Amino acid sequence: MSLKTNYTALLVCLLLPMAVLAQRSGPRPVRQHVPLDSIRLSDPFILADAKTHLYYMTGTGGLLWKSPDLKFWDGPYEVAQPDPASWMGPKPMIWAAELHLYKGKYYYFATFTNSALKVSASDGRQLERRACHVLVSDQPDGPYKPMSDATYMPANRLTLDATLWVEKGRAYMVYCDEWLNNMNGTVEQIALKPDFSGTVGEGRVLFRASDSPWSRENPRSGPARPNKVTDGPFVFQTKTGRLGMLWTSWVYDVYTQGVAYSTSGKLAGPWVQEPAPITPPNYGHGMLFRTFGGKTLMALHSHRDEHGQYIRIPRLFEVDLTGDKLVPGQPYQP
Repeated sequence: MSLKTNYTALLVCLLLPMAVLAQRSGPRPVRQHVPLDSIRLSDPFILADAKTHLYYMTGTGGLLWKSPDLKFWDGPYEVAQPDPASWMGPKPMIWAAELHLYKGKYYYFATFTNSALKVSASDGRQLERRACHVLVSDQPDGPYKPMSDATYMPANRLTLDATLWVEKGRAYMVYCDEWLNNMNGTVEQIALKPDFSGTVGEGRVLFRASDSPWSRENPRSGPARPNKVTDGPFVFQTKTGRLGMLWTSWVYDVYTQGVAYSTSGKLAGPWVQEPAPITPPNYGHGMLFRTFGGKTLMALHSHRDEHGQYIRIPRLFEVDLTGDKLVPGQPYQP
């Protein structure tokens, strides 16, 4: 299966239907006591909030789930309230939402897509405008609303999958510049204003998709080569102080989780890729969090075919961070 087919399947079969859920008019019915493996969700992100002693899970689609124990969840709740007069339009699609607590405020990092606006790719194609943006709330379950800056990233770029990293008191947005625009996806950093209301300066490339020794795609001719896709960065630190980053690409038609490490111990890198993926095939877009019991878990998604439909579901793995590297353990059953 070609990379183009991979990406088309990702958009048409998964991301678009799930993102469109956030566009429905009228209130959504909230379900109670839903098992984790019964939730359809791509790009899961879990915030363990000590204040409320609840877990909050979001992802593509921008909807929110709540749980006291990771096993059963209530939701989905609509929590994002972007400005309808902004470039996003009245009903943007929302991809890969994340929740971050910082200095008493809760921040909603997400990719917003307006299909009515177009961006010209390097080869002249017209692509839907999508970009990383940050909303804010005083509560983990929102509502999340805009801050002062109307844009965080240049209008002529396609950026996605923003996450947060704070280094020596300076906050950064880490994100992907999409391969559809540059034909070799990147992971980049850009500084945030102290109140997260906008970005400062220009983005800096940390690494490119082609740096991966494990990702693969079949070109139109010639031997297999590294995949073009960068997806789902998440920065972490081991207990020994080593700085790492989860990120995802493809091995032919299989979504796959990888990891890289900074040789300087700083976000600026240089970043060196691990030679092999860190999870079994068909897992990706991972992030790490600590349970209220002190266990480190990795949340990510896998896919399954259900009545001929390609769906994604959240999964959990145990993780060991006591050494110099992230070591995934067994699947975790709450």
